Amino acid sequence: MTKEELKQHVLKTIDENKDLILNIGREIYKNPEFGYKEFETTKRVANFLKNELNLEPETNIAYTGCRARLNSEKTGPKIAILGELDGISCNEHVDALENGASHTCGHNIQIAGMLGVAIGLIKSGAYKELDGKIDFIATPAEEFVQLEYRSKLKAEGKIKFFGGKQELISKGAFDDVNMSIMFHAQDLQDKKVLVGPVSNGFIGKQIKFIGKEAHAGSAPYDGINALNAAMLAINNVNAQRETFKEEDRVRFHPIITKGGDIVNVVPADVRMESYVRARTINSMLDANKKVNRGLIAGAMAVGANIEITEIPGYLPILRHDKMEKVLKENLNYMGIKNEEIVDGGDFTGSFDFGDVSHIMPTLHPMFGGITGALHTRTYKIVEEERAYLYPAKAMALTVIDLLFDNAKRANEVLKDFKPLMTKKEYLEFMNSVDSTIRK
Repeated sequence: MTKEELKQHVLKTIDENKDLILNIGREIYKNPEFGYKEFETTKRVANFLKNELNLEPETNIAYTGCRARLNSEKTGPKIAILGELDGISCNEHVDALENGASHTCGHNIQIAGMLGVAIGLIKSGAYKELDGKIDFIATPAEEFVQLEYRSKLKAEGKIKFFGGKQELISKGAFDDVNMSIMFHAQDLQDKKVLVGPVSNGFIGKQIKFIGKEAHAGSAPYDGINALNAAMLAINNVNAQRETFKEEDRVRFHPIITKGGDIVNVVPADVRMESYVRARTINSMLDANKKVNRGLIAGAMAVGANIEITEIPGYLPILRHDKMEKVLKENLNYMGIKNEEIVDGGDFTGSFDFGDVSHIMPTLHPMFGGITGALHTRTYKIVEEERAYLYPAKAMALTVIDLLFDNAKRANEVLKDFKPLMTKKEYLEFMNSVDSTIRK
């Protein structure tokens, strides 16, 4: 078949299997699980890959998660298509479970979109005409939450990193992958797609203020108030905000996860979690140093001790223009006009796909079909076909363009590509961030 025939056949196949794609997306939406707890979601995706597409998925590739390989016998470059398994906590959302879990992150859309690509390429037979390998990877733990749980998994040797893609990089899952693509959902209002986003990275933090207990009513002077230390620490960081450069897009947003034990005892054990976000690795490190200075000063001011556990977070997501060009051409091919595309997005949030973007060419567009802000009670899927099918079609067409004709376009992308980090350099950096400070 010609490339044009392949594309038309794949688009037709995705449309013919619309209900299959929508149903798996709805099913996952109704059953959200937190990161590194996606055991049932992993089973659902693995069963779909096996029963619907006759693939042989590997499961629990990073504690949870699964992967299926296509065209393994081919000699061309390999493209990994990713989708994320985990949900987020949003107790206020109408569809949240009793434990607060919800898919207000839109990850169920990603998984369905990834499976939609697989359906389009496999059921049409188009994959046979492509000169390269394709992996479908359902990745765990994109949302950097429930740090105590992940600390326990790490202590037990079950994981090394808190983020799913970090864990996969560490385990070698991307060693034979040349480029990766995935997407996120976003409220784009009257636009259809956002391409070429950039984002912040971050360093994660668990902070423990250690004071001295005493009776809060009769002898508060015998105690050391760890909660006061925490409040001073937050104010100390706030006092430094004017020192953060605007272009560095620094964010510090702590929560107190334990404020004490009982009301009539001076708090001696106060816990805090936060991220230190910024636009570049250097600005992350600089802001983190200032934040630590403020935290330590808060403890010192009241005579408390402090323990700061630094956790490797995510790297800023990078834009790869040669990949973006291929995607944009296929969006136009689908009938999406340039005026319906937002070219470039500035996100001060973070994605663990940013880590992947430092070691290989990547694509991470945002597709519409939802309203409301991610992770909030206002989130809602309002146009299912736009949310699920548009990205499946766009990614499938992009894979065809990259791997058709001896993978000519993929090889053009890879020819002059220089990763910002090798895997070795990446892991060295991540390990350098992984530390504990005690004062």
